[in-house]
Amino acid sequence: MTHWLSLLHDHWAWLVFAALLGIAEVMIPGVFLIWIAIAAALTGLIALALPIGLPLQLLLFAALSLIAVWGGRRWYVDHPVASTDPLLNDRTARLIGQTVTVVEPISGGEGRVRVGDSVWTARGADASAGERVRVTGAEGSVLLVESL
Repeated sequence: MTHWLSLLHDHWAWLVFAALLGIAEVMIPGVFLIWIAIAAALTGLIALALPIGLPLQLLLFAALSLIAVWGGRRWYVDHPVASTDPLLNDRTARLIGQTVTVVEPISGGEGRVRVGDSVWTARGADASAGERVRVTGAEGSVLLVESL
């Protein structure tokens, strides 16, 4: 264990760590590790330029990580990535406009509908089992429906 800690004093350990995080980001994309990799690289470059000890390097890395992740998040909020399918990860939004079948009567404003091979909770006007309704919206995982 002391051998690994002694490596951290060296700026090369930070640069190798940054490279490994960069590789991990490419292999498991999540747009998160790249910001930590940037913080590790900056820590390595600062450790190369200034003779600082391990505790200060770790503190610097933690601070740079927080700043890099915050800056990256802010950048993505200000510059959203355009998608050819903006509803890709929003299953309920993809269902809006579809016609579905009531499987448990909608009574008192709530019931269940069949969507493909699954059953969803639905809210809307009263409808009997077997009746067809249209999805008009969603609140979380609850579909909002109206009679056809």
